[in-house]
Amino acid sequence: MKRGGTDEQKRAAGESAADTVSDGIVVGLGTGSTTAYAIRELGRRVDAGLDIEGIPTSYQSRQLAREIGIPLTTLDDARPEVAIDGADQVAGGTLIKGGGAAHAREKLVDAAADRLLVVVDPTKEADVLDHPVPVEVLPDARRTVADAVADLGGDPQLRAAERKDGPVVTDNGNLVLDCDFGEIGDPATLASDLSALPGVLEHGLFVDLADEIHCGTADGVRVTRL
Repeated sequence: MKRGGTDEQKRAAGESAADTVSDGIVVGLGTGSTTAYAIRELGRRVDAGLDIEGIPTSYQSRQLAREIGIPLTTLDDARPEVAIDGADQVAGGTLIKGGGAAHAREKLVDAAADRLLVVVDPTKEADVLDHPVPVEVLPDARRTVADAVADLGGDPQLRAAERKDGPVVTDNGNLVLDCDFGEIGDPATLASDLSALPGVLEHGLFVDLADEIHCGTADGVRVTRL
């Protein structure tokens, strides 16, 4: 199992994506430790005079943006020209997201953006996706969705909270099933199958959404345009 990337690699990736943001645009603000570096860099640039608005994808990113002074808006009032977000795993241009249980709102904002910049470290890169796929489900649908995931060849596990008894509850008030399918040879078909299950709000497969991958390495940032 790969260990997490270094803080330096995450910082480099996040700041690389933030540096592409130009004056006068709306930016989708993703969730996670690498994206947090991008948000902080945008905050520094706002403090220096950059004129942007942000659309956060979670309580976490909203709080961070507020703390560092990024003006915020919503999808009701604006469309993001660019979104910056992380990934739990990336293979080619396909992502698995949802480690922070924010993938439903992340996908909403990321899909609305004209461009999605993905920020990762080398431990998140893979030749074939094999990370468990987070699936956000309505609480009453937990058992029926778990059974359907098993029929699709997956092993669903209810995500447990780390610092309290019981399961993780998303910002939307739902539960998360982490579904292990092993190597995912056809992410697009699996994404379609998961989306079709009654009771599924959203899953963590992001297919055909990424435009650039900013990967922080020991030798700098490697940018892949898709």
